[in-house]
Amino acid sequence: MRKIAFLTLCGAALCLAADPPSHHATKAQVDAWMTSLSNWNRWGKTDQMGTVNLITPAKRKQAAALVTEGVSISLAHNTDSKQAADNSSPFRLKMVADAAHPAAGQFVVDDYEVTYHGLAHTHMDALCHMAWNGKLYNGNPINSVTADGATQLAVTAYKNGIFTRGILVDIPRLRGLPYLEPGTAIYPEDLEAWEKKAGVKIGAGDVVFIRTGRWARRTAKGAWDPASIAGLYATCAKWLKDRDVAMVGSDAATDVMPSGVDGVLQPMHQLLLIAMGTPIFDNCDLETLGDEAAKRNRWTFLITASPMAVTNGTGSPLNPIAVF
Repeated sequence: MRKIAFLTLCGAALCLAADPPSHHATKAQVDAWMTSLSNWNRWGKTDQMGTVNLITPAKRKQAAALVTEGVSISLAHNTDSKQAADNSSPFRLKMVADAAHPAAGQFVVDDYEVTYHGLAHTHMDALCHMAWNGKLYNGNPINSVTADGATQLAVTAYKNGIFTRGILVDIPRLRGLPYLEPGTAIYPEDLEAWEKKAGVKIGAGDVVFIRTGRWARRTAKGAWDPASIAGLYATCAKWLKDRDVAMVGSDAATDVMPSGVDGVLQPMHQLLLIAMGTPIFDNCDLETLGDEAAKRNRWTFLITASPMAVTNGTGSPLNPIAVF
């Protein structure tokens, strides 16, 4: 009887150990994480850069040493001038002077116009891009962003560029899929499973790119309503904070949508930008990078990115470059 009881207890313990972690977060938890995951004042009350401060000169030197082949890959999706379900603000190119009417008889000239925030264009979110309870990162008031732009936390804080180790986390390849279906959530255990598969350890000052296969699915099936997209679930925020990453990027909007957290539209954006002070790369095209990384079985690389030095800007279109 004692042996049977012991085995029964052991079996129960194994079942408890095998139970999956909770995949349900509440607004109250996200509100609490806004404090517990906060980097406010970590780099001083006037800090403008947040976790990009973790990209130290030593980190840059280590990243430069990753370049062994000299092969560079753009992570920018080509501009899209056609309105679609996921592109409500097409990129607009207007010729000011063309071959029929060249300027000064020699030059062709164009104008660009784009509303780059959203789900169509590759861009960087500066820390002023989002507020919570009237506050931006580091306690800056939302009224520091006026009709003239952001007087605090503007994208010009990063005009010297991003230069560090990049890591690709390829969740479709982890699951043996060409792409994730819209609304698929990625959890911390997925990030850890990828580390084991890829043989990498994400650490301080890294830029982490999450591939969902968004562009591969768009090519195969066309545009779809971006109210449903694959991405990180809210519980990933603490995991990324514990690793002290410098930035997070993805091929969509980073957040899974719908978010799965009642009352919170984009918890990952909120926790990253406002609490942690972590800028975001949105809508990167990670298809070529994924193929090239898989070919080499190498998931780390030098990443460089140079946002436009837009005075008071809330972000910038840009062309991140991975170099093997």
